[in-house]
Amino acid sequence: MNTTQLTPAQHAILAYALEHTGGKIDWFPDNIKGGARKKVLDGLFNRALITTDGSDWFVAAEGYDAMGRARPAQAVLDADPEIEVAVTAAEAAWAKDASIEQAKPRTRENSKQAEVIRMLQRPEGATIAQICMVTGWQAHTVRGTFAGAFKKKLGLTIVSDKAPGGERVYRIA
Repeated sequence: MNTTQLTPAQHAILAYALEHTGGKIDWFPDNIKGGARKKVLDGLFNRALITTDGSDWFVAAEGYDAMGRARPAQAVLDADPEIEVAVTAAEAAWAKDASIEQAKPRTRENSKQAEVIRMLQRPEGATIAQICMVTGWQAHTVRGTFAGAFKKKLGLTIVSDKAPGGERVYRIA
């Protein structure tokens, strides 16, 4: 029994993606533009009904379930082993640190933080603009996350380079 409630716009977008583009979200109703489009995508993403590869949106396995459709054979992606190693190492470091008296923070696999880490681990890295588009964060929030959560808390080394006339690209070293 399908218990996931979808708005008419969410239903139309998911149905079109499943019927016409193999799950890729590249069509929106004419009345869904700008901020409304972002709100619909955020709503679907926050409920884990869609996922992203960093540049495009796709219907997630839970989206197929919500629409009452059978999941495709490859709809569920395996966890990235590099992220798992980084998270395990960070958790081990937190457990050893006696100066931290609070509960150790955890990175959920479907969190915005985990998505940004995945983007930074790609060979091509990610720009601030790309990360802002995926997370909905402002640029100063992304830079603060690099300095605070990633460098200080997780101990990740963030490197960047900039091609002449291009945008600065960030990666995890």
